[in-house]
Amino acid sequence: MAGLGIGLIGTGYMGKCHALAWNSVASVFGDVERPRLVALAEVDAGLAAQKAAELGFASSTGNWRELIANPDVDVVSVTTPNAFHADMAIAALEAGKHVWCEKPMAPALAEAERMQAAASRTAKVAAMGYNYIQNPMVRQIRTLIAEGAIGTVNHVRVEMDEDFMADPGAVFYWKSEASSGYGALDDFAVHPLSLLFVLFGHVQSVVTDMVKPYPERLTSEGEPRAVENHDLASVLLRLEGGISAVLMANRSAWGRKGRIALQIFGSKGSILFDQERMNEFEIYQNTGDRALQGFRKVLAAPDHRPYGRFVPAPGHGLGFNDLKIIECRELIAAISGEPSHLIRFDDGLRIERSVHAMARSFAEQRWVSVDG
Repeated sequence: MAGLGIGLIGTGYMGKCHALAWNSVASVFGDVERPRLVALAEVDAGLAAQKAAELGFASSTGNWRELIANPDVDVVSVTTPNAFHADMAIAALEAGKHVWCEKPMAPALAEAERMQAAASRTAKVAAMGYNYIQNPMVRQIRTLIAEGAIGTVNHVRVEMDEDFMADPGAVFYWKSEASSGYGALDDFAVHPLSLLFVLFGHVQSVVTDMVKPYPERLTSEGEPRAVENHDLASVLLRLEGGISAVLMANRSAWGRKGRIALQIFGSKGSILFDQERMNEFEIYQNTGDRALQGFRKVLAAPDHRPYGRFVPAPGHGLGFNDLKIIECRELIAAISGEPSHLIRFDDGLRIERSVHAMARSFAEQRWVSVDG
């Protein structure tokens, strides 16, 4: 197909990540037309022009609605703060654009439902930015589980920890506002939930505890302000098929930088994975000589597709931005009508409902069904 016309709204951490993916996807994969970087939108025209020059976009605007109205834009990347996702994604879908929206869908469940409803009214692709599911190691783990390499899975533990909110002296900013969501649950734990979904299916029921390690932070003016959401969450879950699971998320974990640690236990073995060591996993299988049984490390290699599109030799490793390039290629596949490995808005909404069930469980101090 002809190169897609790309519009990017927002140029922070994930906005730059999207821009790098759109710039690189044709070079890495070699089987798609090079996307056309048509327009970029930021909070004001000056910043938009600066970022467009840096990231390679042909035009810029300080008004995101102008970008969506641009007839040359086929796909809109939405990488703004969470509270703006719904209005932007819905407007783009209603304008006949495909949408690639960063997680989470929206802080309010009703807004996420509006997004899914808008997507259901169009034939356009509406996908969420869950790039960790694109890791070739995670894909290999999924294959091993499906093939019964560790037997019947009966228990899963997943932890996501980072330390960007660990400093009690850090200045209050929007991630601590209630308008951005529940905190660790939806800003953060949606990533491990995306992994649980692609590996095992959706969450059925939950019971949750949440904590504010620092109930108050100082504003940039030095005034105390109450923290409005929770940086720590611990959840017991039941997954499809009755699998028991534990999810722990901590945005205040000193020393942890990008940890998403999976422990998967089955009737014939176990699998361990940690995103901080994203180019390897360990597998234990209870076969052969007991005296020689133990965890075996598997390093990423061209056999783990699409690793070979980036690196021709085993053990050299991919990075975070490479996962976004893979996700970008999957999005192009979906737009082309090919099979794709994405979390679209319908499954994204189920993840959002899981998060809101967790919050309700904490408020009511009981087990809660995701469906009820």
